[in-house]
Amino acid sequence: MKKNNVCGDPLEIGGLTLSSRLLLGTSGYPNMQVLLESIAASGTELITVAIRRVNLEDDGPTGFLSTIRNLPVNLLPNTAGCYTAREAVLVAELSREALETDLIKLEVIGDDETLMPDAEQLLKAASELVLSGFTVLAYSNDDPITCRKLADIGCAAVMPLASPIGSGMGLVNPYNLQLIRELLPNLPLLVDAGIGTASDAARAMELGYDGVLLNTAVSKAKHPVQMAAAMRHAVMGGRLAWLGGRIPQRFYAQASSPEEGRVGTVDRNVSG
Repeated sequence: MKKNNVCGDPLEIGGLTLSSRLLLGTSGYPNMQVLLESIAASGTELITVAIRRVNLEDDGPTGFLSTIRNLPVNLLPNTAGCYTAREAVLVAELSREALETDLIKLEVIGDDETLMPDAEQLLKAASELVLSGFTVLAYSNDDPITCRKLADIGCAAVMPLASPIGSGMGLVNPYNLQLIRELLPNLPLLVDAGIGTASDAARAMELGYDGVLLNTAVSKAKHPVQMAAAMRHAVMGGRLAWLGGRIPQRFYAQASSPEEGRVGTVDRNVSG
């Protein structure tokens, strides 16, 4: 698999090592060709698959699953569309059998209007799946307490939302995201849901997050392939900025060149 992370620090989740820190969803694209071109343009090495929305039993040589299985990327099945812990655990077990992977992106949604996670059911499902040997990447509210509980359960990664799924609102609560990062300094954290454009992805990475998972921002963009490429560069740029360390913010200006020795400098402290 081609390595494309110029930062030189791979992302490790469970037993998986990734050079790209951008994870890409596979739903809602205009057609299969656009999806394939977007995956290539994004440089991603891990794509999500909504198990409840694909036919696991009837997938011919040119079907969706057969096609993406032949790509040089890893598959991350998810439990999108589940509303209870019981549903989510069942879907995870089906995906493990069908795709032969212990990886699972855990989603347990509370309602159809906000599509926000149900924290109670999410924690219950996460506990059951971790005990069953799954490598759980848990999609969560941007609630520091819930995220810490998911970490304590043993999730391989926690993925707080930037804003509601498909909203494109970007990071509506960067304070909470930063607080979660500080509370969980050693756990892989990815911002998931609500990313609208490349600057949103870069900002998430500049907060110290380990990666970004997005779907609608690319699949519903005017030009998905171009947006996928933009997201690739934004994630890489944001990571480099985080590693580089930004300068402190100041209320007043500070000259970048030294005053001493400047031609024509007048000592303002000398009268006359």
